[in-house]
Amino acid sequence: MSNEILSHLDTEGRAVMVDVSDKAVTHRTATARSIVSLPEEVLTQLVDGDLKTKKGSVFQIAIIAGIMAAKKTGDLIPLCHPIGLDNCNIFITLNEKNEVVIDCTTSITAKTGVEMEALVGASLAALTVYDMCKALSHDIVIKETKLISKTGGKRDFKRA
Repeated sequence: MSNEILSHLDTEGRAVMVDVSDKAVTHRTATARSIVSLPEEVLTQLVDGDLKTKKGSVFQIAIIAGIMAAKKTGDLIPLCHPIGLDNCNIFITLNEKNEVVIDCTTSITAKTGVEMEALVGASLAALTVYDMCKALSHDIVIKETKLISKTGGKRDFKRA
């Protein structure tokens, strides 16, 4: 069993926002990834690596939704610090399995990290792909969302 303790609990076990007053200001980055599996009836609608609808480009709208969500993370996750991101980029590609791969990279120079912002951005972009394609099929599956890397905090992380 780990000696680590949950950071959002005080000594009495009550939920608290982590106090970052004494932390150093450093440049922090994070990248998260969501993977969306599209059924054949959706994949057949792909044109030039994107899905076009009457509402517009599915992937471009998903990118905008993900960026907007990343900026609102402090409003969505109760104990997450509200921060002003320095940058947020979302890239959407198809992998060799014809799955939609959504990578969200966030950065800030601050006392707290941006991994939750990256995770929220990737997640909301994936949900937007689902929303915009559900008229074609409800067999769309958001398979996973995970942190790929983070830098600049107490410890860096890079998924192997």
